[in-house]
Amino acid sequence: MRRRSFIGMAGTAAGLAAFAPAALAAGGPAVEGLPKLATNAVPISPAERLQRVAKAGALMRAHEMDAVLVEAGSSLVYFTGVQWWRSERLTAAIITREGEIAIVTPFFEEPSVRETLAIDAEVLTWNEDEDPLQSVAAWLGRRGLGRGKIGIEETVRYFAVDGLQHALPEASIVNGAPVVRGCRMIKSPAELALMEIANDITMAAYRHAMPQVEPGMTPRDIGGLINAATRAMGGNPEFELVLLGEASAYPHGSGKPQEVREGEVILLDCGCNVHGYQSDISRSYVFGEPSARQRMVWNQMRKGQDTAFEAAQPGVAAGKVDDAVRAYYETLGYGPGYKLPGTSHRTGHGIGLDGHEPVNLVRGEETPLAPGMCFSDEPGIYIPGEFGIRLEDCFFMTESGPRWFSTPAPSIDNVFG
Repeated sequence: MRRRSFIGMAGTAAGLAAFAPAALAAGGPAVEGLPKLATNAVPISPAERLQRVAKAGALMRAHEMDAVLVEAGSSLVYFTGVQWWRSERLTAAIITREGEIAIVTPFFEEPSVRETLAIDAEVLTWNEDEDPLQSVAAWLGRRGLGRGKIGIEETVRYFAVDGLQHALPEASIVNGAPVVRGCRMIKSPAELALMEIANDITMAAYRHAMPQVEPGMTPRDIGGLINAATRAMGGNPEFELVLLGEASAYPHGSGKPQEVREGEVILLDCGCNVHGYQSDISRSYVFGEPSARQRMVWNQMRKGQDTAFEAAQPGVAAGKVDDAVRAYYETLGYGPGYKLPGTSHRTGHGIGLDGHEPVNLVRGEETPLAPGMCFSDEPGIYIPGEFGIRLEDCFFMTESGPRWFSTPAPSIDNVFG
């Protein structure tokens, strides 16, 4: 589920400086002896990035586009390797169907941008009193594309789209998602390998940190233990969502103070990245002995995970996976649909360079599942005012069906395997 780089929203100012008492006594979270799982992780090669550009060109031809514009962010990384942030100063790439690439960036940022540029590309610089979209328009014009059909990656901000349209008034500005999604949704073996390592690190961090949990700990205490272990093994923490007690009934948490108490649910939703590729794993268990009701809901939710996994077959519409889970939950009295008690969010989301990326396992999504697609599987059950259970593991599609990145939890008494 993830998506908020906070820890249960209950980390108080005091919690900012405090880890668990045992960890403090040792001078911080103990991470000695943890394996360096990311040591042999192989970054994406320049040759693979060029293959991506070639595939984008083929998709442009198939969709009758002449070029595609992508802004700073994960798609810029995907095609060019350039790791940059978005600001009011535009840094972007324009890619033609013939495989020509230009990076537009402020003049004073050029040396920094070139540090991560992984393939050959022309760099178009602009000064503070100039319009970067005029530079893009001129570059396209020199290639006879001033009246072409220019695709825009779906997250590009409006000022860039509007600016390009004004700079190229005779061009057709269209949705570039069929090209960019068509490339990024299908992961290569190299991408899958990085995601597997990221998942291994997150699971190992859970196994290392959770035996150290004590009564009275806050979400920030627990998140600190998990992040310290993640870093020690070579992962870069992306997010850490820790929900305690009633807060677990709300998918992204509560602003109320939380601490570990006997007999209450601990919900963990954490992930890291390795060379940019992400993990996203959730575990829910009870601190102490689970009640009969907690155990029942946990088992129901765990079967919901299996229901989604079994429904996720090549060629099946992504939305049918969500439908299968809701049909099962309704036989238990949850819902119907997205109503509570039950699961109020989609069954899963795409994952890769972004923690959430197209497409989703959600009602009505008609995109057919295909080998190389990657998804989370997390049909949580939430009971407002009581507790929630979310178990989340990611899987990737193969020609013969889905395969797990991380092994789902065996039981509420052994959630980390």
